[in-house]
Amino acid sequence: MSRVILAGVAVLGVILGAIGLLSVQAFAPPRVDVADRARIESVVRDYILAHPEILPEAMQKLQERETADRGNRAAMAAVQNRKAIETPFGSAWAGNPAADVTLVEYFDYNCGYCRASLPAVAALLKSDRKVRIVYREFPILAQSSVDAAKMSLAAAAQGKFQAFHDALYAGGPVTAQSIAAAAQKAGLDAARAAAFAPRAQAEIAANEAMAQKLGLTGTPSWVIGRKVVSSALPLEELQKAVAAARAGR
Repeated sequence: MSRVILAGVAVLGVILGAIGLLSVQAFAPPRVDVADRARIESVVRDYILAHPEILPEAMQKLQERETADRGNRAAMAAVQNRKAIETPFGSAWAGNPAADVTLVEYFDYNCGYCRASLPAVAALLKSDRKVRIVYREFPILAQSSVDAAKMSLAAAAQGKFQAFHDALYAGGPVTAQSIAAAAQKAGLDAARAAAFAPRAQAEIAANEAMAQKLGLTGTPSWVIGRKVVSSALPLEELQKAVAAARAGR
């Protein structure tokens, strides 16, 4: 309730300022003294207080405008950085290497929604032979997420990303033991993986910087053409996004 009140106060301030300024510009002479401005703002304020039902509508409009602005900025960032976003790190990709549409998933191994997305991703790759998925490490939930991401990147550098990826997801909760077991099952060179840690950390930092440009708010997050979404997507929504990307939308 306190958040609603604060939001209402903020919106009220915006409305008062905006309507007051418009009123001054529309009805007052170029130079308005302090008393005239105060009277105009008082009239606007009294009207809003007498008709508080306009506040929810104003709040909704403000939220819609902010959401649209964020979406436009994200789409522009996706277009401007497409090559960097869609170029996989080592073998951290699946599907058609000559795909006409690339889906990029920013994910965290500890993310339950990322795990829940696995069947949809598998179904998409099976049903559409012209797509490719690029996996980008975005470990934001725990230290074990970072440790898993570093090992995953080491696996990608050794050409064994998918084997590690599948083994870690099959191994239950992400722990030091399950990470080591997945690395062993995937056949990683342990010494090379340990030496690769600084390079992996640099890649994670680059992904985090790009995620900030894209306005990503969690995992999984998807970049599909111009579409940027921070949410788990069912198969049908992934297919719609692919179709839109093919159509250039």
